[in-house]
Amino acid sequence: MELKLPAGEFGAYLFDCDGTIADSMPLHYIAWKAVFDEWNCEFPEDQFYSWGGRPVAEVIMAMNQMHGLHMPVEETRRRKEQMYLDRLADLKPVPGVLEHIEASYGRVPFAVVSGGTRDVVEASLDALGLLDRFETLVCMGDYKKGKPDPEPFLLAAERLGVRPDACLVFEDGDAGVQAAEAAGMAVVKVPLPWERATL
Repeated sequence: MELKLPAGEFGAYLFDCDGTIADSMPLHYIAWKAVFDEWNCEFPEDQFYSWGGRPVAEVIMAMNQMHGLHMPVEETRRRKEQMYLDRLADLKPVPGVLEHIEASYGRVPFAVVSGGTRDVVEASLDALGLLDRFETLVCMGDYKKGKPDPEPFLLAAERLGVRPDACLVFEDGDAGVQAAEAAGMAVVKVPLPWERATL
């Protein structure tokens, strides 16, 4: 899979983690399904992908509201994350994105901007041997408003000392693309797993 970048020079690359650097969305979905099945709560795959980039706690609260449930947010989050971590041996990188990381590492600064928790993001990047490539990680808890709000991307640009309009964002989720565009950044849309199969 080849990802074409927009024309121009960029001062920083900002990457979403799940589904963008790490081909982790199928593993996250297995974990979500297992947790929600305990509450007889359906979580269709298309809904899961449309919510990509939303913080874990926000997903649980939204499901509670939609289905009239009372899943304990922090306990459910921990169980879901542990189920994902238990599958890290199966994690692989997204090929086209990995090529750009390898080609541009050391030439421009990199940041990860994720709706995930820092421990899970670090574990995913470490499993792929990529953790040391990133100058900063912006994760859940670092910002007040998550994607599609631009705050996480603006925070990453500030940490790197690069103007927002000089940043290039790699994103697979619609919420992340909206956030990057709202931050005034150029975006490369990373195809979803079933879309990559046709490229």
